[in-house]
Amino acid sequence: MTTACEPAFTELYWDQRRIRLEYTFVGVDSPVAPLIVFLHEGLGSLRLWRDFPNQLCAATRCRGLVYSRPGYGQSTPYPANQCWGSDFMHRQAYEVLPALLTKLGIDGSRERIYLFGHSDGASIAMLYASRYADLVNGMIVVAPHVMVEAVTVNSIKRLKETYDTGEIKVKFAAHHIDADATFDGWSQVWLDQVFRNWSIESELNKIQSPLLIVQGTKDEYGTVDQVNRIIQNLPNSEYVEIPGCGHAPHRTHPDALLSYSTLFIQTIATRRPIPPSDRM
Repeated sequence: MTTACEPAFTELYWDQRRIRLEYTFVGVDSPVAPLIVFLHEGLGSLRLWRDFPNQLCAATRCRGLVYSRPGYGQSTPYPANQCWGSDFMHRQAYEVLPALLTKLGIDGSRERIYLFGHSDGASIAMLYASRYADLVNGMIVVAPHVMVEAVTVNSIKRLKETYDTGEIKVKFAAHHIDADATFDGWSQVWLDQVFRNWSIESELNKIQSPLLIVQGTKDEYGTVDQVNRIIQNLPNSEYVEIPGCGHAPHRTHPDALLSYSTLFIQTIATRRPIPPSDRM
């Protein structure tokens, strides 16, 4: 049986304050089923995944954990005018995600955990897997960022120029408690001159789990150079491109993304040992 529960909230103490994170479990209603953790994009949230997490979990017979990071969705917003810092993705990977999994009783040493990250969420997934390599069974990264490209900066500049005057602001307000704080905090980091030197390439060779990279050929926020940098460090990675696809294949090309992701997870399941706690 598959489930799609209403979002719940849990509290963590992080960044010198108590915060609430919205989360939900989807997919197979079984405590011994493999778990897919979904990590949203830089302006995403739990709800902006739409039905894709439930579809992937149903296809792979997995549970899914979907949540909004601090500053996103219905999770606690960042304080007004707070600078996120160029290490904001590192902190999500090294601090918030481990704390959330612990709070929810999820233990990668006893469970089969997969990570599914999109854009910034893909970067966070790779950072987490580089530090907690033995806790990740496999990973799918969609439109990942491992360094800053001019195309990314230019697209964010254009988005920022239209944010206040177009429909984007209204749409964001429907998905985030404080849409302005979310947009401003995220865009200011990416457009900061200091952030041009941001890179996680030095962390990639610490990743041990199987990796699938998915990239759209029409992605306005990144190019195949991101993929090439990953493969240079992790030559056994699998790579698929989706022709004509932009930055968000789970919205524009869900069938293709679902097919590639399902096959990848099913293939891993047949070749990697099941943890003792999952054996009947």
